[in-house]
Amino acid sequence: MGWIILGIAVFTEICWALSLKWAASAESWLVSAVPITLSFVNMALLAYAMREINAGTAYAIWTGLGAVGVIIGGTILFGEKISTVQIGFMALIVIGVVGTKLFSTT
Repeated sequence: MGWIILGIAVFTEICWALSLKWAASAESWLVSAVPITLSFVNMALLAYAMREINAGTAYAIWTGLGAVGVIIGGTILFGEKISTVQIGFMALIVIGVVGTKLFSTT
């Protein structure tokens, strides 16, 4: 169950980071409530996942996949450009996450 919760935490992390950019461009102060709320949900999910998964493993996967997801989301939602070199390094992050998961003791 910890891995499922961690997956949801990664998704929430991506949504949180992308909502920061959205909130920065919005004119309503209510929009600021979205990233603030997502931040609390995100941390709670990560903490819950760490009950079953080693902290280092959970954090490495959360940050790695979150970073890759934000890059992809920024490209799709905001038209941000990424280079071939960046894609290569993103692939290295994903390989590292897969290796971390495969060789974790939890």
